[in-house]
Amino acid sequence: MTESRQYPVHGAGLGLRRSMMGESLTTEQVDFLEVAPENWIGVGGRYGRWLRSFTERFPFVTHGLSLSIGSPAPLDEELVKSIKQFIREHDIRCYSEHLSYCSDHGHLYDLLPIPFTEEAVHYVAGRIRRVQDILEQRIAMENVSYYAAPGQEMSELEFLNAVLQEADCDLLLDVNNIYVNAINHCYDAEAFLLGLPAQRIRYAHVAGHFDEAEDLKVDTHGAPVIDPVWQLLQRAYETYGPVPTLLERDFNIPPLPELCTEVARIRDYQVSATAQASATGSVPECAQSAAEVVHGR
Repeated sequence: MTESRQYPVHGAGLGLRRSMMGESLTTEQVDFLEVAPENWIGVGGRYGRWLRSFTERFPFVTHGLSLSIGSPAPLDEELVKSIKQFIREHDIRCYSEHLSYCSDHGHLYDLLPIPFTEEAVHYVAGRIRRVQDILEQRIAMENVSYYAAPGQEMSELEFLNAVLQEADCDLLLDVNNIYVNAINHCYDAEAFLLGLPAQRIRYAHVAGHFDEAEDLKVDTHGAPVIDPVWQLLQRAYETYGPVPTLLERDFNIPPLPELCTEVARIRDYQVSATAQASATGSVPECAQSAAEVVHGR
Protein backbone atom coordinates (compact mmCIF):
# COMPACT_ATOMS: atom_id res chain seq x y z
CA MET A 1 0.00 0.00 0.00
CA THR A 2 1.49 3.36 -0.96
CA GLU A 3 1.66 6.23 1.52
CA SER A 4 -0.79 8.35 -0.47
CA ARG A 5 -3.39 5.58 -0.13
CA GLN A 6 -2.62 4.97 3.51
CA TYR A 7 -2.86 8.49 4.90
CA PRO A 8 -5.86 10.57 3.81
CA VAL A 9 -4.56 13.63 5.71
CA HIS A 10 -1.26 14.78 7.20
CA GLY A 11 0.07 16.45 10.29
CA ALA A 12 -1.87 17.41 13.42
CA GLY A 13 -5.64 17.79 13.59
CA LEU A 14 -8.47 18.81 15.91
CA GLY A 15 -12.02 17.64 16.48
CA LEU A 16 -14.36 20.48 15.44
CA ARG A 17 -17.21 21.15 17.89
CA ARG A 18 -20.19 23.51 17.65
CA SER A 19 -19.05 25.27 20.81
CA MET A 20 -16.13 26.60 18.74
CA MET A 21 -18.45 28.69 16.57
CA GLY A 22 -17.29 32.29 16.52
CA GLU A 23 -13.64 31.45 17.14
CA SER A 24 -11.08 31.75 14.35
CA LEU A 25 -9.01 28.75 13.28
CA THR A 26 -6.26 28.81 10.70
CA THR A 27 -4.33 26.28 8.68
CA GLU A 28 -1.23 27.41 10.58
CA GLN A 29 -2.83 26.13 13.80
CA VAL A 30 -4.21 22.79 12.57
CA ASP A 31 -3.66 20.66 9.47
CA PHE A 32 -7.01 18.88 9.36
CA LEU A 33 -10.35 18.65 11.19
CA GLU A 34 -12.78 15.91 12.18
CA VAL A 35 -16.53 15.83 12.85
CA ALA A 36 -19.12 13.18 13.69
CA PRO A 37 -21.31 13.01 10.57
CA GLU A 38 -24.48 12.24 12.56
CA ASN A 39 -24.17 15.67 14.21
CA TRP A 40 -24.15 17.45 10.85
CA ILE A 41 -26.18 15.47 8.32
CA GLY A 42 -29.09 17.61 7.17
CA VAL A 43 -28.01 20.62 9.23
CA GLY A 44 -28.61 23.92 7.45
CA GLY A 45 -28.83 27.56 8.45
CA ARG A 46 -25.94 29.26 10.20
CA TYR A 47 -24.53 25.97 11.50
CA GLY A 48 -24.55 24.48 8.02
CA ARG A 49 -22.88 27.55 6.57
CA TRP A 50 -20.31 27.52 9.38
CA LEU A 51 -19.40 23.90 8.67
CA ARG A 52 -19.15 24.58 4.95
CA SER A 53 -16.78 27.48 5.62
CA PHE A 54 -14.43 24.97 7.26
CA THR A 55 -14.80 22.06 4.81
CA GLU A 56 -13.91 24.47 2.01
CA ARG A 57 -10.65 25.45 3.75
CA PHE A 58 -9.46 22.35 5.63
CA PRO A 59 -9.04 18.65 4.86
CA PHE A 60 -11.72 16.74 6.81
CA VAL A 61 -12.17 13.25 8.23
CA THR A 62 -15.31 11.93 9.94
CA HIS A 63 -15.62 9.79 13.06
CA GLY A 64 -19.04 8.18 13.37
CA LEU A 65 -21.03 7.61 16.55
CA SER A 66 -24.08 5.55 15.55
CA LEU A 67 -23.07 2.81 13.13
CA SER A 68 -23.22 0.29 16.00
CA ILE A 69 -21.23 -2.24 14.01
CA GLY A 70 -21.49 -4.95 16.68
CA SER A 71 -25.21 -4.56 17.34
CA PRO A 72 -27.57 -7.58 17.15
CA ALA A 73 -30.03 -5.32 15.34
CA PRO A 74 -29.96 -5.03 11.52
CA LEU A 75 -27.42 -2.63 10.08
CA ASP A 76 -28.87 0.87 9.61
CA GLU A 77 -28.25 1.08 5.88
CA GLU A 78 -30.19 4.34 5.53
CA LEU A 79 -27.73 5.95 7.92
CA VAL A 80 -24.84 4.59 5.87
CA LYS A 81 -26.36 6.05 2.70
CA SER A 82 -26.76 9.42 4.43
CA ILE A 83 -23.12 9.30 5.50
CA LYS A 84 -22.12 8.50 1.92
CA GLN A 85 -23.92 11.63 0.71
CA PHE A 86 -22.33 13.72 3.47
CA ILE A 87 -18.87 12.43 2.49
CA ARG A 88 -19.45 13.46 -1.11
CA GLU A 89 -20.94 16.86 -0.26
CA HIS A 90 -17.97 17.86 1.89
CA ASP A 91 -15.12 15.99 0.20
CA ILE A 92 -14.40 13.96 3.34
CA ARG A 93 -11.05 12.17 3.21
CA CYS A 94 -11.84 9.24 5.54
CA TYR A 95 -14.78 7.74 7.45
CA SER A 96 -14.05 5.96 10.71
CA GLU A 97 -16.18 4.32 13.39
CA HIS A 98 -15.91 2.56 16.75
CA LEU A 99 -15.36 -1.19 16.99
CA SER A 100 -18.26 -1.49 19.44
CA TYR A 101 -22.04 -1.18 19.48
CA CYS A 102 -24.53 1.32 20.85
CA SER A 103 -27.95 0.03 19.86
CA ASP A 104 -30.40 -2.85 19.69
CA HIS A 105 -34.05 -1.82 19.38
CA GLY A 106 -33.01 1.73 20.21
CA HIS A 107 -29.85 3.79 20.58
CA LEU A 108 -27.93 3.90 23.83
CA TYR A 109 -25.70 6.67 25.10
CA ASP A 110 -22.59 4.57 25.50
CA LEU A 111 -20.27 2.37 23.47
CA LEU A 112 -20.57 -1.26 24.55
CA PRO A 113 -17.88 -3.92 24.09
CA ILE A 114 -18.25 -6.59 21.44
CA PRO A 115 -17.42 -10.07 22.84
CA PHE A 116 -13.90 -11.09 21.86
CA THR A 117 -14.95 -14.32 20.15
CA GLU A 118 -14.44 -15.95 16.76
CA GLU A 119 -18.18 -15.79 16.11
CA ALA A 120 -18.16 -12.05 16.74
CA VAL A 121 -15.18 -11.61 14.39
CA HIS A 122 -17.14 -13.17 11.50
CA TYR A 123 -20.32 -11.25 12.35
CA VAL A 124 -18.68 -7.83 12.67
CA ALA A 125 -16.41 -8.31 9.67
CA GLY A 126 -19.42 -9.11 7.49
CA ARG A 127 -21.18 -5.93 8.58
CA ILE A 128 -18.07 -3.85 7.94
CA ARG A 129 -17.77 -5.28 4.43
CA ARG A 130 -21.42 -4.37 3.81
CA VAL A 131 -20.78 -0.78 4.93
CA GLN A 132 -17.76 -0.56 2.62
CA ASP A 133 -19.84 -1.90 -0.26
CA ILE A 134 -22.51 0.76 0.27
CA LEU A 135 -19.99 3.58 0.71
CA GLU A 136 -17.84 2.28 -2.16
CA GLN A 137 -14.74 2.95 -0.08
CA ARG A 138 -12.72 1.49 2.77
CA ILE A 139 -13.47 2.56 6.33
CA ALA A 140 -11.32 2.66 9.46
CA MET A 141 -12.37 1.03 12.72
CA GLU A 142 -11.13 2.44 16.02
CA ASN A 143 -9.76 0.38 18.90
CA VAL A 144 -12.15 1.40 21.68
CA SER A 145 -11.98 1.70 25.45
CA TYR A 146 -13.98 -0.95 27.32
CA TYR A 147 -14.62 -1.80 30.95
CA ALA A 148 -15.78 -5.42 30.76
CA ALA A 149 -15.05 -8.31 28.40
CA PRO A 150 -18.10 -10.63 28.38
CA GLY A 151 -17.57 -14.07 26.87
CA GLN A 152 -13.92 -13.37 26.10
CA GLU A 153 -12.20 -16.13 24.08
CA MET A 154 -9.25 -14.14 22.70
CA SER A 155 -7.30 -11.05 23.63
CA GLU A 156 -8.35 -7.57 22.56
CA LEU A 157 -5.38 -7.37 20.19
CA GLU A 158 -6.18 -10.75 18.62
CA PHE A 159 -9.80 -9.74 18.17
CA LEU A 160 -8.95 -6.36 16.65
CA ASN A 161 -6.42 -7.81 14.22
CA ALA A 162 -8.79 -10.62 13.22
CA VAL A 163 -11.61 -8.17 12.44
CA LEU A 164 -9.34 -5.88 10.41
CA GLN A 165 -8.00 -8.83 8.45
CA GLU A 166 -11.32 -10.53 7.71
CA ALA A 167 -13.15 -7.29 6.89
CA ASP A 168 -10.15 -5.96 4.94
CA CYS A 169 -10.67 -2.54 6.48
CA ASP A 170 -8.36 0.04 8.02
CA LEU A 171 -7.50 1.14 11.56
CA LEU A 172 -8.05 4.39 13.41
CA LEU A 173 -5.37 4.13 16.09
CA ASP A 174 -6.56 5.60 19.39
CA VAL A 175 -3.47 5.95 21.58
CA ASN A 176 -5.35 7.05 24.70
CA ASN A 177 -7.63 4.02 24.47
CA ILE A 178 -4.59 1.74 24.44
CA TYR A 179 -3.29 3.42 27.60
CA VAL A 180 -6.68 3.33 29.36
CA ASN A 181 -7.30 -0.32 28.49
CA ALA A 182 -3.77 -1.33 29.46
CA ILE A 183 -4.33 0.08 32.96
CA ASN A 184 -7.87 -1.24 33.35
CA HIS A 185 -7.15 -4.74 31.99
CA CYS A 186 -3.53 -5.13 33.10
CA TYR A 187 -1.69 -5.54 29.81
CA ASP A 188 1.40 -3.96 28.27
CA ALA A 189 0.42 -0.86 26.28
CA GLU A 190 3.61 -0.82 24.21
CA ALA A 191 3.30 -4.49 23.31
CA PHE A 192 -0.27 -3.84 22.12
CA LEU A 193 0.88 -0.86 20.06
CA LEU A 194 3.67 -2.87 18.42
CA GLY A 195 1.25 -5.68 17.57
CA LEU A 196 -0.91 -3.55 15.28
CA PRO A 197 -0.87 -3.88 11.46
CA ALA A 198 1.11 -0.84 10.27
CA GLN A 199 -0.23 -0.99 6.73
CA ARG A 200 -3.81 -0.52 7.94
CA ILE A 201 -3.32 2.63 10.06
CA ARG A 202 -5.08 5.63 8.52
CA TYR A 203 -4.70 8.19 11.30
CA ALA A 204 -4.56 8.41 15.09
CA HIS A 205 -6.40 9.94 18.05
CA VAL A 206 -5.10 11.28 21.34
CA ALA A 207 -7.28 12.53 24.18
CA GLY A 208 -7.51 12.98 27.92
CA HIS A 209 -9.31 10.76 30.41
CA PHE A 210 -10.53 10.68 34.01
CA ASP A 211 -8.70 8.88 36.83
CA GLU A 212 -11.44 7.12 38.77
CA ALA A 213 -8.80 5.19 40.70
CA GLU A 214 -5.18 4.13 40.31
CA ASP A 215 -6.31 1.03 38.43
CA LEU A 216 -9.42 2.47 36.75
CA LYS A 217 -9.25 5.08 33.98
CA VAL A 218 -12.37 6.38 32.23
CA ASP A 219 -12.12 7.57 28.63
CA THR A 220 -13.92 10.95 28.77
CA HIS A 221 -12.15 13.24 26.27
CA GLY A 222 -12.67 15.85 28.97
CA ALA A 223 -9.14 16.66 30.11
CA PRO A 224 -5.69 17.44 28.69
CA VAL A 225 -3.58 14.58 27.37
CA ILE A 226 -1.28 13.22 30.10
CA ASP A 227 2.43 12.51 29.82
CA PRO A 228 2.20 8.67 29.59
CA VAL A 229 -0.15 9.02 26.61
CA TRP A 230 2.18 11.53 24.96
CA GLN A 231 5.02 9.06 25.51
CA LEU A 232 3.01 6.26 23.93
CA LEU A 233 2.27 8.52 20.96
CA GLN A 234 5.99 9.17 20.57
CA ARG A 235 6.56 5.42 20.61
CA ALA A 236 3.97 5.08 17.85
CA TYR A 237 5.87 7.63 15.76
CA GLU A 238 9.14 5.79 16.36
CA THR A 239 7.50 2.61 15.07
CA TYR A 240 5.18 3.80 12.31
CA GLY A 241 6.48 7.25 11.40
CA PRO A 242 4.58 10.55 11.90
CA VAL A 243 1.06 9.14 11.58
CA PRO A 244 -1.53 11.95 11.14
CA THR A 245 -2.87 12.54 14.64
CA LEU A 246 -5.96 14.33 15.92
CA LEU A 247 -6.70 15.79 19.34
CA GLU A 248 -10.16 14.92 20.69
CA ARG A 249 -11.88 17.10 23.30
CA ASP A 250 -15.61 16.66 23.94
CA PHE A 251 -16.17 18.02 27.47
CA ASN A 252 -14.69 20.81 29.58
CA ILE A 253 -13.53 22.34 26.31
CA PRO A 254 -11.00 25.13 27.01
CA PRO A 255 -10.44 28.22 24.84
CA LEU A 256 -9.23 27.40 21.35
CA PRO A 257 -5.67 28.71 21.89
CA GLU A 258 -5.24 26.18 24.71
CA LEU A 259 -6.41 23.33 22.46
CA CYS A 260 -4.09 24.52 19.71
CA THR A 261 -1.19 24.30 22.17
CA GLU A 262 -1.84 20.56 22.44
CA VAL A 263 -2.18 20.31 18.66
CA ALA A 264 1.18 22.07 18.34
CA ARG A 265 2.67 19.50 20.71
CA ILE A 266 1.51 16.74 18.36
CA ARG A 267 3.22 18.48 15.47
CA ASP A 268 6.42 18.97 17.49
CA TYR A 269 6.57 15.24 18.22
CA GLN A 270 6.00 14.46 14.55
CA VAL A 271 8.82 16.75 13.49
CA SER A 272 11.12 15.36 16.17
CA ALA A 273 10.36 11.76 15.21
CA THR A 274 10.99 12.54 11.57
CA ALA A 275 14.30 14.27 12.29
CA GLN A 276 15.47 11.42 14.50
CA ALA A 277 14.50 8.79 11.96
CA SER A 278 16.17 10.72 9.14
CA ALA A 279 19.37 11.00 11.16
CA THR A 280 19.49 7.23 11.61
CA GLY A 281 18.20 6.45 8.12
CA SER A 282 15.27 4.52 9.55
CA VAL A 283 12.21 6.46 8.34
CA PRO A 284 9.52 3.85 7.54
CA GLU A 285 8.84 3.77 3.79
CA CYS A 286 5.12 4.37 4.34
CA ALA A 287 5.90 7.52 6.35
CA GLN A 288 8.40 9.30 4.12
CA SER A 289 5.90 11.43 2.22
CA ALA A 290 4.08 12.26 5.45
CA ALA A 291 7.37 13.39 6.92
CA GLU A 292 7.85 15.79 4.04
CA VAL A 293 4.46 17.32 4.69
CA VAL A 294 5.18 17.75 8.40
CA HIS A 295 8.34 19.64 7.45
CA GLY A 296 6.32 21.84 5.10
CA ARG A 297 7.86 20.62 1.84
